[in-house]
Amino acid sequence: MELVRHFTATAFVVHDGSVALHWHQKVKAWLPPGGHIEPNEDPVQAVLREILEETALKCEVVPTGETLNLEYPTHVDAPYTIMIEDIHDPVQGFHHHIDMIYFCRPVVPVKGISDGWLWVTKHQLLNNNALTLTDGSKKSPPEDVRTLGVRAIDFLSDS
Repeated sequence: MELVRHFTATAFVVHDGSVALHWHQKVKAWLPPGGHIEPNEDPVQAVLREILEETALKCEVVPTGETLNLEYPTHVDAPYTIMIEDIHDPVQGFHHHIDMIYFCRPVVPVKGISDGWLWVTKHQLLNNNALTLTDGSKKSPPEDVRTLGVRAIDFLSDS
C-alpha cells in the first residue's frame, strides 16, 4: 500500500518569552497550533489561519531565513524547518505529515488566549516540566516541541 502524506503547517507562537501549547486530545501530547494546508493556501496562509482558529491570536510569521525582495514572482517565507511526522489515525490510518514549522508572534496586544492553551516558558521547556492537564494529571511536552519552542523563544528574543 502506498504511503499517504499530508502537508501541514505549525506555529511556535512566542509572547513574553513563552510559547503557546495545548493538550491535543487526539494525539495525546502538548502541541503548538497548526494543521492541514487547505487547497489553494500557501503554508504561511495556513499557519496564520490555524493560529487564529485555535488560539484567537492574530499573528505574523517571523522570517527565519533569507527573504528575496523581488517584484515577481511572489515570495512566501520559508519555514524554520520541515519535519516528517508519523500519524497513527484510527480513522484515516497510518500516514505522514510533512510539517512546515514557523516561528510567529502576535501583531496585536495579547489580552488572553483561548481556553485550553498555556503560555509555556523557556525554563519549563528546558527543564522538561510536566504541564497540568484539565483532569489534574501531568505530562511533559514531547522533545521536538521543547527543542523548537526554546529555539523560537531564543530567535524572537534576538529579533
